[in-house]
Amino acid sequence: MRVGRYRRHLPDRNGSLIAELSGRRIHILGASGSGTSSLARGLAGALGSQMFDCDDFYWLPTDPPFQDKRPIDEREALMQALFLPRADWVLSGSFTSWGRLIKPRLTHVIFLSVPAGMRLARLRRRERRRYGARIDPGGDLAAQYRTFLDWAMSYDDRGFTGRSRHVHESWLAEQEVPVIRLDASLQPAQVLDQAIAALDPATAEA
Repeated sequence: MRVGRYRRHLPDRNGSLIAELSGRRIHILGASGSGTSSLARGLAGALGSQMFDCDDFYWLPTDPPFQDKRPIDEREALMQALFLPRADWVLSGSFTSWGRLIKPRLTHVIFLSVPAGMRLARLRRRERRRYGARIDPGGDLAAQYRTFLDWAMSYDDRGFTGRSRHVHESWLAEQEVPVIRLDASLQPAQVLDQAIAALDPATAEA
């Protein structure tokens, strides 16, 4: 993914932007299909940090994927071993019901919003790239694919008990660190630029 104007202008500031943004431990969340993983990768690359995703800790590796949950204590132990003690990192996904070790380490939270129709189109393209004909009617992942899309499209339903806007908004209201809200319907490079601008102390003081 192309990194936008902040990455291009880093040399003009003698690397000061990366120095000013060091020590950030950033969590990016939003609905499925909002682009949390894409922004996390771009932001980690721009800041010289590392990106991790909650799904890699939440789910045990299976084929088909996303079948068996890893016990919470094992998730936490794995995160502790791989990245939590580090000075900086970017974590995408959602851990609102289990991230007791993550929350105290955060310095910033970024919340992404995207219209439901755009998210659905993105998810269909993504799942097609990943699984091809396996999600077609009669394919071995067809039922799982339909269930996943139903789950993802329930995000804005206030009565939905899974990952939802209501759950996320309640969690965001409890945070003591800065919460940055971004319109992720824009192009990825634009969203990345906005995220870096919001994290940049010079921009905040302007």
